[in-house]
Amino acid sequence: MTRLLIIGPPGSGKGTQAHRLSEQLGVVEISTGDMFRTHLAAQTPLGIQAQKYLDSGDLVPDHVTTDMVRERLSRQDVTNGFLLDGYPRTVAQMNDLDAILESTGNALEAVLEVTVGDEEIVRRLLRRAGIEGRSDDTEDVIRHRLQLYREETEPLIARYAERGILVRVDGTADVDQVTASARKAIETLTPRTAP
Repeated sequence: MTRLLIIGPPGSGKGTQAHRLSEQLGVVEISTGDMFRTHLAAQTPLGIQAQKYLDSGDLVPDHVTTDMVRERLSRQDVTNGFLLDGYPRTVAQMNDLDAILESTGNALEAVLEVTVGDEEIVRRLLRRAGIEGRSDDTEDVIRHRLQLYREETEPLIARYAERGILVRVDGTADVDQVTASARKAIETLTPRTAP
């Protein structure tokens, strides 16, 4: 079984790598963005709860997101492992995830951090905003999102490093090269699961 988390700032390419790695490793990709869309579209009790916060312009609280993750990790298709993308983002969420996994006798095996410098991220996201016509993605907004990422997620990354399960890859390389480096890094921590 392979239980992974992929983490990185917005614009690092972690979504692309999550798709590729879940396919190559034969594990389910669990994206919080996809989970939210599914719950909102199906108007599940959790989706209705999340919608109330989104409609008022508030962030969805941790407990709602955690409940969605708990429900998703209870499904049969995660028996052979999973790759989490977008959760946890904070130390509080990390503690919640630990408790969810512990209740099933499991733990994360590897945390893959995709690293990209701020200036490259700003350049990438401004280019993407231009292509997609997203006027809300200004340089100030992007830099603010990066600052929030640093404040909320870096303490989490430090905790995973202390546990000895954090591996890093350079997200500025060619997409195929990033995937190959990620596979190699993950296999150093989970050699028995490499297909």
